[in-house]
Amino acid sequence: MPRIDLETRGVVKRYAGLVAVDALDIAVRRGSFFSILGPSGCGKTTLLRMIAGFLEPDSGDVLIGGQSMARVAPNRRPVNMVFQHLALFPMMTVGQNVGYGLARRGLARKDIEQRVGAMLERVNLPGSQGKRIDQLSGGQKQRIAIARSLVLEPTLLLLDEPLGALDLKLREHMKIELKALQADFGTTFVYITHDQSEALVLSDHVAVMHNGRFEQVGTPQSLYYEPQTPFVAGFVGANNRITGSASQVSGDLVEVTTEAGLRLFARRRGEVLPGAAVTAFVRPEVATLARSISSLPANQPRYQGTLASLLFDGANSAVLVREQASQTQFHIALPQTGQFADLAVGEAVAFGFDPERALCFADAA
Repeated sequence: MPRIDLETRGVVKRYAGLVAVDALDIAVRRGSFFSILGPSGCGKTTLLRMIAGFLEPDSGDVLIGGQSMARVAPNRRPVNMVFQHLALFPMMTVGQNVGYGLARRGLARKDIEQRVGAMLERVNLPGSQGKRIDQLSGGQKQRIAIARSLVLEPTLLLLDEPLGALDLKLREHMKIELKALQADFGTTFVYITHDQSEALVLSDHVAVMHNGRFEQVGTPQSLYYEPQTPFVAGFVGANNRITGSASQVSGDLVEVTTEAGLRLFARRRGEVLPGAAVTAFVRPEVATLARSISSLPANQPRYQGTLASLLFDGANSAVLVREQASQTQFHIALPQTGQFADLAVGEAVAFGFDPERALCFADAA
Protein backbone atom coordinates (compact mmCIF):
# COMPACT_ATOMS: atom_id res chain seq x y z
CA MET A 1 0.00 0.00 0.00
CA PRO A 2 1.18 3.56 -0.69
CA ARG A 3 2.50 5.51 2.28
CA ILE A 4 0.29 8.37 3.43
CA ASP A 5 2.06 11.57 4.52
CA LEU A 6 -1.05 13.58 5.39
CA GLU A 7 -4.44 12.40 6.61
CA THR A 8 -7.37 14.30 8.06
CA ARG A 9 -10.22 12.47 9.75
CA GLY A 10 -13.51 14.29 10.10
CA VAL A 11 -11.86 17.67 10.67
CA VAL A 12 -14.30 20.44 11.64
CA LYS A 13 -13.69 24.14 12.33
CA ARG A 14 -16.34 26.72 13.21
CA TYR A 15 -16.16 30.48 13.60
CA ALA A 16 -18.95 32.07 15.66
CA GLY A 17 -21.24 29.18 14.84
CA LEU A 18 -20.46 29.21 11.11
CA VAL A 19 -18.84 26.06 9.72
CA ALA A 20 -15.61 26.92 7.87
CA VAL A 21 -14.40 23.33 7.46
CA ASP A 22 -17.04 20.61 7.54
CA ALA A 23 -15.99 17.06 8.48
CA LEU A 24 -13.21 16.72 5.90
CA ASP A 25 -11.36 13.49 5.18
CA ILE A 26 -8.29 13.47 2.97
CA ALA A 27 -5.33 11.17 2.41
CA VAL A 28 -2.27 12.50 0.59
CA ARG A 29 0.27 10.00 -0.69
CA ARG A 30 3.95 10.37 0.05
CA GLY A 31 5.85 12.22 -2.66
CA SER A 32 2.76 13.61 -4.37
CA PHE A 33 1.73 17.13 -5.36
CA PHE A 34 -1.75 17.67 -3.87
CA SER A 35 -3.72 20.88 -4.41
CA ILE A 36 -6.76 22.24 -2.62
CA LEU A 37 -8.65 24.43 -5.08
CA GLY A 38 -11.54 26.70 -4.28
CA PRO A 39 -12.89 30.25 -4.27
CA SER A 40 -12.17 32.79 -1.53
CA GLY A 41 -13.97 31.94 1.69
CA CYS A 42 -14.39 28.23 0.96
CA GLY A 43 -12.27 27.16 3.96
CA LYS A 44 -9.06 26.09 2.24
CA THR A 45 -6.72 28.40 4.20
CA THR A 46 -8.42 27.42 7.47
CA LEU A 47 -7.73 23.78 6.60
CA LEU A 48 -4.10 24.53 5.79
CA ARG A 49 -3.64 26.38 9.10
CA MET A 50 -5.01 23.38 10.98
CA ILE A 51 -2.54 21.11 9.19
CA ALA A 52 0.30 23.51 10.10
CA GLY A 53 -0.87 23.72 13.72
CA PHE A 54 -1.76 27.42 13.79
CA LEU A 55 -5.39 26.46 14.45
CA GLU A 56 -6.83 23.56 16.44
CA PRO A 57 -9.79 21.70 14.91
CA ASP A 58 -13.01 21.71 16.91
CA SER A 59 -13.26 18.00 16.22
CA GLY A 60 -11.48 15.40 14.15
CA ASP A 61 -7.77 14.72 13.81
CA VAL A 62 -4.80 15.59 11.60
CA LEU A 63 -2.14 12.92 11.07
CA ILE A 64 1.26 13.61 9.51
CA GLY A 65 3.48 10.66 8.69
CA GLY A 66 0.94 8.44 10.44
CA GLN A 67 1.22 10.34 13.74
CA SER A 68 -1.61 12.34 15.31
CA MET A 69 -0.84 16.05 15.59
CA ALA A 70 -3.35 16.66 18.41
CA ARG A 71 -1.80 19.19 20.82
CA VAL A 72 1.48 19.25 18.83
CA ALA A 73 2.75 22.83 18.46
CA PRO A 74 3.48 24.21 14.97
CA ASN A 75 7.24 24.26 15.55
CA ARG A 76 7.16 20.60 16.59
CA ARG A 77 5.42 19.37 13.45
CA PRO A 78 7.37 17.93 10.46
CA VAL A 79 5.92 20.67 8.29
CA ASN A 80 7.17 23.86 6.68
CA MET A 81 5.12 26.57 5.01
CA VAL A 82 5.63 28.98 2.11
CA PHE A 83 3.35 32.03 2.22
CA GLN A 84 2.18 34.25 -0.64
CA HIS A 85 4.45 37.10 0.49
CA LEU A 86 7.35 34.68 1.23
CA ALA A 87 8.37 36.33 4.58
CA LEU A 88 12.08 36.40 3.72
CA PHE A 89 14.30 38.36 6.12
CA PRO A 90 15.49 41.48 4.22
CA MET A 91 18.34 42.18 6.65
CA MET A 92 19.86 38.73 6.06
CA THR A 93 21.78 37.41 3.08
CA VAL A 94 20.44 34.60 0.90
CA GLY A 95 22.64 32.10 2.73
CA GLN A 96 21.46 33.31 6.13
CA ASN A 97 17.83 33.09 5.04
CA VAL A 98 18.19 29.53 3.78
CA GLY A 99 20.21 28.46 6.82
CA TYR A 100 18.02 30.20 9.40
CA GLY A 101 16.09 27.11 10.47
CA LEU A 102 19.26 25.02 10.63
CA ALA A 103 20.90 27.63 12.88
CA ARG A 104 17.84 27.58 15.15
CA ARG A 105 18.32 23.83 15.44
CA GLY A 106 21.88 24.36 16.64
CA LEU A 107 23.79 22.87 13.71
CA ALA A 108 27.48 23.73 13.41
CA ARG A 109 28.34 26.58 11.06
CA LYS A 110 30.31 24.30 8.72
CA ASP A 111 27.37 21.88 8.40
CA ILE A 112 24.98 24.77 7.74
CA GLU A 113 27.22 26.16 4.99
CA GLN A 114 27.46 22.75 3.32
CA ARG A 115 23.72 22.12 3.40
CA VAL A 116 22.85 25.65 2.28
CA GLY A 117 25.31 25.43 -0.62
CA ALA A 118 23.89 22.07 -1.70
CA MET A 119 20.33 23.37 -1.46
CA LEU A 120 21.08 26.47 -3.55
CA GLU A 121 22.59 24.20 -6.21
CA ARG A 122 19.36 22.19 -6.31
CA VAL A 123 17.16 25.28 -6.77
CA ASN A 124 19.48 26.58 -9.54
CA LEU A 125 20.92 29.47 -7.54
CA PRO A 126 24.49 28.26 -6.92
CA GLY A 127 26.94 30.68 -5.31
CA SER A 128 24.25 33.17 -4.26
CA GLN A 129 24.83 32.84 -0.50
CA GLY A 130 26.21 36.38 -0.15
CA LYS A 131 23.52 38.19 -2.12
CA ARG A 132 21.01 40.49 -0.47
CA ILE A 133 17.33 39.65 -0.82
CA ASP A 134 16.64 42.92 -2.65
CA GLN A 135 19.12 41.86 -5.34
CA LEU A 136 16.89 38.94 -6.35
CA SER A 137 14.10 38.77 -8.92
CA GLY A 138 10.61 37.65 -7.94
CA GLY A 139 11.21 34.13 -9.19
CA GLN A 140 14.55 33.88 -7.37
CA LYS A 141 12.92 35.02 -4.12
CA GLN A 142 10.32 32.30 -4.62
CA ARG A 143 13.03 29.67 -4.95
CA ILE A 144 14.84 30.96 -1.87
CA ALA A 145 11.64 30.70 0.18
CA ILE A 146 11.20 27.11 -0.99
CA ALA A 147 14.88 26.31 -0.36
CA ARG A 148 14.61 27.70 3.20
CA SER A 149 11.75 25.28 3.83
CA LEU A 150 13.14 22.20 2.06
CA VAL A 151 16.59 22.41 3.68
CA LEU A 152 14.88 21.35 6.92
CA GLU A 153 13.68 18.14 5.20
CA PRO A 154 10.01 18.37 6.25
CA THR A 155 7.53 15.57 5.68
CA LEU A 156 5.15 18.14 4.17
CA LEU A 157 5.66 21.45 2.43
CA LEU A 158 2.55 23.62 2.65
CA LEU A 159 2.18 26.39 0.07
CA ASP A 160 -0.48 29.06 0.58
CA GLU A 161 -1.13 30.79 -2.80
CA PRO A 162 2.65 31.27 -3.27
CA LEU A 163 2.39 32.61 -6.84
CA GLY A 164 -0.37 35.14 -6.18
CA ALA A 165 1.96 38.16 -5.89
CA LEU A 166 3.83 37.45 -9.16
CA ASP A 167 3.08 38.97 -12.56
CA LEU A 168 1.39 36.72 -15.12
CA LYS A 169 4.47 35.76 -17.17
CA LEU A 170 6.55 34.95 -14.08
CA ARG A 171 3.65 33.01 -12.59
CA GLU A 172 3.49 30.82 -15.69
CA HIS A 173 7.24 30.23 -15.51
CA MET A 174 7.13 29.42 -11.78
CA LYS A 175 4.42 26.81 -12.31
CA ILE A 176 6.87 24.81 -14.39
CA GLU A 177 9.69 25.40 -11.87
CA LEU A 178 7.55 24.34 -8.90
CA LYS A 179 6.48 21.13 -10.61
CA ALA A 180 10.11 20.31 -11.47
CA LEU A 181 11.32 21.10 -7.94
CA GLN A 182 8.70 18.87 -6.36
CA ALA A 183 9.56 16.01 -8.70
CA ASP A 184 13.28 16.48 -7.98
CA PHE A 185 12.98 16.55 -4.18
CA GLY A 186 10.15 14.04 -3.84
CA THR A 187 8.77 15.96 -0.86
CA THR A 188 4.99 15.92 -0.45
CA PHE A 189 3.58 19.31 -1.47
CA VAL A 190 0.15 20.51 -0.30
CA TYR A 191 -0.79 23.56 -2.33
CA ILE A 192 -3.62 26.03 -1.70
CA THR A 193 -4.95 28.10 -4.61
CA HIS A 194 -8.05 29.73 -6.08
CA ASP A 195 -6.45 29.56 -9.56
CA GLN A 196 -7.68 26.45 -11.36
CA SER A 197 -4.91 26.69 -13.96
CA GLU A 198 -2.27 26.40 -11.22
CA ALA A 199 -4.01 23.41 -9.68
CA LEU A 200 -4.45 21.58 -12.99
CA VAL A 201 -0.90 22.17 -14.24
CA LEU A 202 0.93 21.39 -11.00
CA SER A 203 -0.96 18.61 -9.29
CA ASP A 204 -1.13 14.84 -9.20
CA HIS A 205 -4.47 15.14 -7.40
CA VAL A 206 -6.77 18.09 -6.70
CA ALA A 207 -9.52 18.54 -4.11
CA VAL A 208 -12.14 21.08 -5.21
CA MET A 209 -13.46 22.81 -2.08
CA HIS A 210 -16.76 24.66 -1.70
CA ASN A 211 -18.53 25.84 1.45
CA GLY A 212 -16.16 23.93 3.73
CA ARG A 213 -16.49 20.59 1.97
CA PHE A 214 -14.78 18.76 -0.88
CA GLU A 215 -17.01 18.59 -3.94
CA GLN A 216 -14.67 16.20 -5.74
CA VAL A 217 -11.16 14.82 -5.33
CA GLY A 218 -9.35 13.39 -8.34
CA THR A 219 -6.73 13.82 -11.01
CA PRO A 220 -6.78 17.07 -13.00
CA GLN A 221 -8.01 15.10 -16.01
CA SER A 222 -10.93 13.53 -14.13
CA LEU A 223 -12.02 16.89 -12.70
CA TYR A 224 -11.92 18.50 -16.13
CA TYR A 225 -13.49 15.78 -18.26
CA GLU A 226 -15.77 14.06 -15.72
CA PRO A 227 -16.93 16.60 -13.10
CA GLN A 228 -19.28 15.03 -10.57
CA THR A 229 -21.18 18.18 -9.52
CA PRO A 230 -22.37 21.39 -11.19
CA PHE A 231 -19.98 23.41 -9.03
CA VAL A 232 -16.94 21.46 -10.27
CA ALA A 233 -18.15 21.68 -13.87
CA GLY A 234 -18.50 25.45 -13.59
CA PHE A 235 -15.38 26.13 -11.53
CA VAL A 236 -12.77 23.94 -13.23
CA GLY A 237 -12.03 25.30 -16.69
CA ALA A 238 -14.19 27.51 -18.90
CA ASN A 239 -17.75 26.42 -19.65
CA ASN A 240 -20.93 27.64 -21.30
CA ARG A 241 -23.58 27.29 -18.59
CA ILE A 242 -27.12 26.77 -19.91
CA THR A 243 -30.11 26.55 -17.54
CA GLY A 244 -33.47 25.14 -18.54
CA SER A 245 -35.68 22.10 -18.09
CA ALA A 246 -35.33 18.47 -19.16
CA SER A 247 -37.96 18.28 -21.90
CA GLN A 248 -36.95 14.71 -22.72
CA VAL A 249 -34.64 12.03 -21.27
CA SER A 250 -33.55 9.16 -23.51
CA GLY A 251 -31.00 6.88 -21.89
CA ASP A 252 -28.02 9.04 -20.99
CA LEU A 253 -29.04 11.93 -23.26
CA VAL A 254 -31.16 14.82 -22.02
CA GLU A 255 -32.94 17.32 -24.23
CA VAL A 256 -32.65 20.69 -22.50
CA THR A 257 -35.05 23.51 -23.37
CA THR A 258 -34.42 27.03 -22.09
CA GLU A 259 -36.98 29.78 -21.43
CA ALA A 260 -35.65 31.59 -24.51
CA GLY A 261 -36.46 28.56 -26.65
CA LEU A 262 -32.97 27.10 -27.16
CA ARG A 263 -32.94 23.30 -27.49
CA LEU A 264 -29.78 21.30 -26.96
CA PHE A 265 -28.77 17.79 -25.99
CA ALA A 266 -26.27 16.81 -23.28
CA ARG A 267 -25.12 13.68 -21.45
CA ARG A 268 -26.65 13.39 -18.01
CA ARG A 269 -24.62 13.17 -14.81
CA GLY A 270 -26.60 11.49 -12.05
CA GLU A 271 -30.38 11.14 -12.09
CA VAL A 272 -32.31 13.53 -14.32
CA LEU A 273 -36.10 13.20 -14.56
CA PRO A 274 -38.26 14.59 -17.38
CA GLY A 275 -39.51 18.06 -16.50
CA ALA A 276 -36.77 18.68 -13.92
CA ALA A 277 -34.87 21.96 -13.75
CA VAL A 278 -31.38 21.30 -15.11
CA THR A 279 -28.09 22.97 -15.97
CA ALA A 280 -26.05 21.96 -19.01
CA PHE A 281 -22.35 22.68 -19.51
CA VAL A 282 -20.64 22.95 -22.90
CA ARG A 283 -16.90 23.62 -22.95
CA PRO A 284 -15.67 26.20 -25.51
CA GLU A 285 -13.34 23.69 -27.19
CA VAL A 286 -16.16 21.15 -27.65
CA ALA A 287 -18.07 23.39 -30.08
CA THR A 288 -17.24 23.42 -33.80
CA LEU A 289 -17.42 26.76 -35.61
CA ALA A 290 -18.20 27.08 -39.32
CA ARG A 291 -19.13 29.78 -41.82
CA SER A 292 -22.16 27.84 -43.03
CA ILE A 293 -24.44 25.32 -41.36
CA SER A 294 -23.90 22.82 -44.20
CA SER A 295 -20.21 22.54 -43.21
CA LEU A 296 -21.13 21.00 -39.84
CA PRO A 297 -21.77 17.28 -39.19
CA ALA A 298 -25.38 16.53 -40.13
CA ASN A 299 -25.78 13.95 -37.33
CA GLN A 300 -25.35 16.57 -34.57
CA PRO A 301 -27.52 19.53 -33.50
CA ARG A 302 -26.53 22.63 -35.48
CA TYR A 303 -27.16 26.29 -34.80
CA GLN A 304 -26.91 29.55 -36.67
CA GLY A 305 -25.72 32.72 -35.03
CA THR A 306 -23.96 36.06 -35.23
CA LEU A 307 -20.41 36.79 -34.15
CA ALA A 308 -20.80 39.14 -31.16
CA SER A 309 -17.15 39.50 -30.12
CA LEU A 310 -13.62 38.38 -30.97
CA LEU A 311 -11.42 37.38 -28.01
CA PHE A 312 -7.91 37.24 -29.48
CA ASP A 313 -5.34 35.62 -27.19
CA GLY A 314 -2.97 33.77 -29.49
CA ALA A 315 -3.38 30.03 -29.04
CA ASN A 316 -6.24 30.64 -26.58
CA SER A 317 -8.33 32.79 -28.94
CA ALA A 318 -12.09 32.45 -28.87
CA VAL A 319 -15.29 34.10 -30.06
CA LEU A 320 -18.65 34.96 -28.53
CA VAL A 321 -21.55 33.91 -30.76
CA ARG A 322 -25.24 34.78 -30.27
CA GLU A 323 -27.52 31.92 -31.31
CA GLN A 324 -29.97 33.27 -33.85
CA ALA A 325 -33.33 32.13 -32.47
CA SER A 326 -32.83 32.43 -28.68
CA GLN A 327 -30.04 35.04 -28.57
CA THR A 328 -28.18 32.74 -26.16
CA GLN A 329 -24.47 33.60 -26.08
CA PHE A 330 -21.88 30.85 -26.59
CA HIS A 331 -18.15 31.09 -25.88
CA ILE A 332 -16.40 29.04 -28.60
CA ALA A 333 -12.67 28.31 -28.88
CA LEU A 334 -11.06 29.04 -32.25
CA PRO A 335 -9.06 26.24 -33.91
CA GLN A 336 -5.40 27.11 -34.47
CA THR A 337 -5.53 26.55 -38.23
CA GLY A 338 -5.77 30.18 -39.32
CA GLN A 339 -9.01 29.52 -41.22
CA PHE A 340 -10.91 32.06 -39.10
CA ALA A 341 -8.22 34.75 -39.00
CA ASP A 342 -10.45 37.11 -41.01
CA LEU A 343 -13.62 36.71 -38.93
CA ALA A 344 -15.42 40.01 -38.27
CA VAL A 345 -17.88 41.06 -35.60
CA GLY A 346 -21.43 40.88 -36.98
CA GLU A 347 -20.65 38.06 -39.39
CA ALA A 348 -23.14 35.21 -39.74
CA VAL A 349 -21.67 31.90 -38.56
CA ALA A 350 -22.82 28.41 -37.59
CA PHE A 351 -21.79 26.10 -34.77
CA GLY A 352 -22.56 22.72 -33.26
CA PHE A 353 -21.22 20.19 -30.78
CA ASP A 354 -21.36 16.49 -29.97
CA PRO A 355 -24.00 16.03 -27.21
CA GLU A 356 -21.85 13.27 -25.67
CA ARG A 357 -19.26 15.95 -24.83
CA ALA A 358 -21.72 18.21 -23.05
CA LEU A 359 -22.92 17.48 -19.50
CA CYS A 360 -26.30 17.93 -17.83
CA PHE A 361 -27.01 18.01 -14.08
CA ALA A 362 -30.34 18.18 -12.26
CA ASP A 363 -30.56 21.35 -10.18
CA ALA A 364 -30.62 20.97 -6.40
CA ALA A 365 -34.14 20.84 -5.01
